[in-house]
Amino acid sequence: MPAERTRGVVAAAGGAVWRTAPDGGLETVLVHRERYDDWSLPKGKLDAGENALAAAVREVREETGLDVVAGRRSVRTRYAVAEGAKHVDYWLMQAVGSEEPFAANAEVDELRWLPVADAAELATHEHDRTVLADLARTDVPRAPTLLLVRHAKAGSRSDWDGPDDERPLDAQGRRQAQQLAAVLPVFGPVGLFAAERVRCRETLEPLAGATGLPLCALPELGEEEFAADPQAGLAVVERLLEPRDRPGVTVVCSQGGAIPSVLMALGVRWEGSRLYPPAAKGSVWALGGRTGALTADYYRDLGPDPDAP
Repeated sequence: MPAERTRGVVAAAGGAVWRTAPDGGLETVLVHRERYDDWSLPKGKLDAGENALAAAVREVREETGLDVVAGRRSVRTRYAVAEGAKHVDYWLMQAVGSEEPFAANAEVDELRWLPVADAAELATHEHDRTVLADLARTDVPRAPTLLLVRHAKAGSRSDWDGPDDERPLDAQGRRQAQQLAAVLPVFGPVGLFAAERVRCRETLEPLAGATGLPLCALPELGEEEFAADPQAGLAVVERLLEPRDRPGVTVVCSQGGAIPSVLMALGVRWEGSRLYPPAAKGSVWALGGRTGALTADYYRDLGPDPDAP
């Protein structure tokens, strides 16, 4: 059951868009909003029933006209507005494709590409400078290269009469698979792989339909196969984590007996008392970098944000 919306909360999302300048430096986008006469990062309120990540990419594209690929999760800023307490979830985003000349729209009348330090100086609001400081970090990558997806819900093993490898998604699992297909394209998938289980393949089939990418088998990351030869599975993961020349991610659907062990081997730890990082059914880990310099964002649910109107 979705969480009840918090009264008086205004949910918004946006992005710190970046590109590599001709001199090799890092540039980012600021937009000028005529209504407020301010320079800020592109952002906007969530639509009804919208996921925050999807909203962030939508708002950036609407306000800037840029095509972007979502990267790692950035910071959440909070401040008071007339309607109540507002929070804005930010993601780093890489501008991709050919850039058309900016055209003013209902929200933004001017756009500037600037070095990050210059953007921080021009930005009107302190909370935007917090996001820009996160963009300037060099200790972790700005984007993932691998999405580890736990297969969606497939009912109870005890209620299934056939071989467990052939157990399909249930109705809730099919809804989760559709949610993944609706949101994960913002990361720019370049390859889709699944452990050799029907429920793993069915989890990514809607995403394959949405992206036009073939869905291939990856037996090394099946639960039993990984337990039998964890080094082979980890070698595959480490290869998929390697930086690539173009933006985008490889998406791999695996099982609950493999994903937490992979994360522990990569050095991912979870706050609190639990030993292993979580991997709920239908959840996603967005990973990039290497052990000691790893970005690891956990998306427990890619359904509607609880604070969306």
